[in-house]
Amino acid sequence: MKIFLPLFIFISTASYSQSADFIQLKKHKHVINTYFSGGNISFTATSGTYFDGLINGIKDDTLYLQQFVVRYVPTTLGTYIIDTVGSYHYKYHYNQIKAIGKTEKKNFNWRGSGASLMGGAALITIGSGLVYAFDRKKFSAPLLYTAMGLGGLGYLISKAGTGGMIIGKKYHLEYMKMSK
Repeated sequence: MKIFLPLFIFISTASYSQSADFIQLKKHKHVINTYFSGGNISFTATSGTYFDGLINGIKDDTLYLQQFVVRYVPTTLGTYIIDTVGSYHYKYHYNQIKAIGKTEKKNFNWRGSGASLMGGAALITIGSGLVYAFDRKKFSAPLLYTAMGLGGLGYLISKAGTGGMIIGKKYHLEYMKMSK
């Protein structure tokens, strides 16, 4: 037996494994993220529904997904525990994904800043209109034009900070079929 052990170590046996299909999110030609079975994904579908859950499988251009229902359940001691009440199973074709992710930035909020700039510009514009109506000697046309310009700039800033990565010209999904 001791003679055969080194022989078995150096003899390789053929073993086959089947890799699973996966989906890649690309920005132009660069891969940003790869989604496999067993991983999490969050996206907005073309129907407008937002999904955040587990990928059970990817096969034939379809994502098989599972979303868990989690609730706080009271105990006999008067405290609460987090419990999984149930789960829902969904399947989406990868072309039904409209946007990937729900970006929650923890740093500077561009959308909020743009909205604040639009609100301030609206107040200055209304104030300039009231000054023009009641006392035309104190009216300042450059202030009114600046306020309107800043309102337009605020609108552009708030539109620049959109929610997710929208699938289209810049981002696209690519299905990679690995099975036969």
